[in-house]
Amino acid sequence: MTVLRTEGAETPEPVPEETKRRWNTPELRKKLSKRLFIGAVVAWAVVITVLVGVRDGGDEEVTAAPVVSPSASAGPLTVAEVYQALAPSVVLIETTGHDSANKLEAGTGTGVIANADGTVLTALHVVDGAESIRLTYADGTKAAAAIASKTPEQDIATITPEKLPETLVPAVLGGGAGIGDDVVAIGNPLGLTWSTSSGVVSGLERTLNRENGADIEGLIQFDAAVNPGNSGGPLINDRGQVIGVVVALANPTDAGTFIGIGFAVPIGAALGGGEGDGQAPPL
Repeated sequence: MTVLRTEGAETPEPVPEETKRRWNTPELRKKLSKRLFIGAVVAWAVVITVLVGVRDGGDEEVTAAPVVSPSASAGPLTVAEVYQALAPSVVLIETTGHDSANKLEAGTGTGVIANADGTVLTALHVVDGAESIRLTYADGTKAAAAIASKTPEQDIATITPEKLPETLVPAVLGGGAGIGDDVVAIGNPLGLTWSTSSGVVSGLERTLNRENGADIEGLIQFDAAVNPGNSGGPLINDRGQVIGVVVALANPTDAGTFIGIGFAVPIGAALGGGEGDGQAPPL
């Protein structure tokens, strides 16, 4: 390396040549051998672990449908992110039945996949009395279904499909609601499938008075737009958790359209389960 110096400066003493490092010494060979031995032990431990795992698994063949297990977000999500995460867990429910004049009627509603076995949670009045129930999943798969349980005091039902989609995506259930919390509703209002709306929790512990049947208490009031067809759909917080099941809307007229007040059964109450005959709220 060239060293620059000012004119007239004394010539520096020569730098002694660096002693060459000796690699082939007994000490270094000992350290290298020790490291190689440790590496071999670790590798052998990994092999043993794999072999034990395979042996314990047995020879039985296990076949299971693909299941995606989402988890709640650690931080707030945008409405678009909530929709992307939960839309695959939402189903369209179509029913047929007969009225008192024995005329064929058809209805639509919404449900949410609540379990890895494909169980769908919905509002009881969506499916109660139906002669046939058909589900359509987000991927287009269609399946017949039957009522598995009823909770008339909360207007909640679970239904079991005869067939599952190729990839099943259960929703994350849970989480509390606080006044002012952001919420998202996903459903099939007026036949407009997989629609989403957003708003806030407007009130808690609301009571819905029903003409036929006992009142429903402890409801979540929210202002995300919902209309006929949203019944049974999920009310979701900004962490992607289903905190309620939409069951009704309030309207002082007979129009049956949304004016800013919707109601949902808290998810804890919705999961209570039970049997009986249900009554239909306004939605």
